[in-house]
Amino acid sequence: MSMNTIRHPVIFAVAAFAVLLVSGCKSSEPAPDRGVAPVTVRVAEVTGGQTEGVSLRFSGIVRPAQRATLTFQVSGTLRERAVELGQTVKTGDLLARVYNPALEPARDSAAARLAELKTQYDQAEREWERSRKLHERGVVSEQALEQLASKRDSLRSSVATAEASLAEASRLYRESELRAPFDGRVEALLVERDEFVASGQPVMRLSSPEGREVEVRVPAYMLNHVTLGQLLPVWSVQDRNRPPETGSIVEIAQPGGVRGELHPVLVSLPADTLEPGEPVEVGITPSETVATTVPLLSVMKSNGGASVFRVSDGIARRVPVTVQRIIGERVVVDAADLAASDQVVFAGMTRISDGDAVEIR
Repeated sequence: MSMNTIRHPVIFAVAAFAVLLVSGCKSSEPAPDRGVAPVTVRVAEVTGGQTEGVSLRFSGIVRPAQRATLTFQVSGTLRERAVELGQTVKTGDLLARVYNPALEPARDSAAARLAELKTQYDQAEREWERSRKLHERGVVSEQALEQLASKRDSLRSSVATAEASLAEASRLYRESELRAPFDGRVEALLVERDEFVASGQPVMRLSSPEGREVEVRVPAYMLNHVTLGQLLPVWSVQDRNRPPETGSIVEIAQPGGVRGELHPVLVSLPADTLEPGEPVEVGITPSETVATTVPLLSVMKSNGGASVFRVSDGIARRVPVTVQRIIGERVVVDAADLAASDQVVFAGMTRISDGDAVEIR
């Protein structure tokens, strides 16, 4: 065997060992997985600029515009109740009466005292008139005439005081009767017959069928987007297919200093539209504001804060955002890395991570 014949197998074996060594080193390194398909997601565009036209809905209950909770100004026992629940009444109708044993005697005593003082005053007036005529003849002295005038004037003041006392006693006696302040309907009876009623205790509620209104409570920033007389749509919650009624703002609360407090806005409704007690939603559209909005479903919460996935060139990247407020089905966010017409994922977010390849469906 020659030397050349021996050298070729050796060279071939060394080369094969080197190839195995290199391939073994490469296999220890993670190779890119080029066979994984992109995750299918759904995306929506980021909007920026004016958010006018996004109507926010606030819930409320329709109630009568004119209503009153009636009370007695004196205490006593409810001896008479002249109306029933749901009964209609006219202005001045007797609704109820309480019995207080001190009211009638006090009135009668004040009337008797007034009559007594009036009699004394009339007598003093006649005595002074007679003495004046005698004084002109020189029979009665000036001093005696002045004394009679002083007595007469004192009785006149006493009569005025007695008249005020009688008026007060008569007013208190009349307060034992509860009368309707306006035409309406009895919507609640809060005290039963023969129960003791304290002064100022609610006895019944009365409402007028003439007008309707609804009170909604809104965040402080919304007060800048409403004005007196502004027309607002009002939807019935019980009948979603019913077209909205048009209400008008009649009262707006002033902003308070309590953080997170909601402020009432009173909306007047057209007559003969929505019934009292019916739940409704009032739509308020904010004025033009500059804001960046994303779909509500695209915002994720984690330990690092809120974020969204922005899709660019088929790759999903996580972008941190700061949520400012919710407007309907969108969220106003503050994000320096988001711009109008960027695409963010709102469906399929749980199956992707930062940097994953995605396919938009």
